[in-house]
Amino acid sequence: MSANYNKVILAGNLTRDPQMSYMPSQTAVTDFGMAINRKWKSKDGQQSEETCFVDCVAFGRTAEVINEHLTKGRSVLVEGRLKFESWEDKNSGQKRSKLKVVVENFQFLGGRDGAAQQAAPQQTRATEAAATPPVDGGEDVPF
Repeated sequence: MSANYNKVILAGNLTRDPQMSYMPSQTAVTDFGMAINRKWKSKDGQQSEETCFVDCVAFGRTAEVINEHLTKGRSVLVEGRLKFESWEDKNSGQKRSKLKVVVENFQFLGGRDGAAQQAAPQQTRATEAAATPPVDGGEDVPF
């Protein structure tokens, strides 16, 4: 028995508007690209950044919803699996290949305009809690 597990979770921004088409079976197929940024500080304190570009594909109702609601620049979290595709280039005859993410689940991030509105209520509650003096006169609570 061998161990196999193929699961991908990515959060990033769409690099282009989704493109929807239909298979001969009339199943919706939507292709889109994502950019996932990574920022870090090197040992010498320099800020560095890299961007990973990933092609994604969704099927069925998921494809329809993505095509209807997402546009270039919108933030999204996708969950899915990697799929390896290979083909022969028609012009050059060379073998080509690509890894894609087959989207199984996704979640919109931020508001309709792309702004992260979901974090605001949590930040407001945290700020209010920090500004409210303790009711018991400041003694430590044992929890």
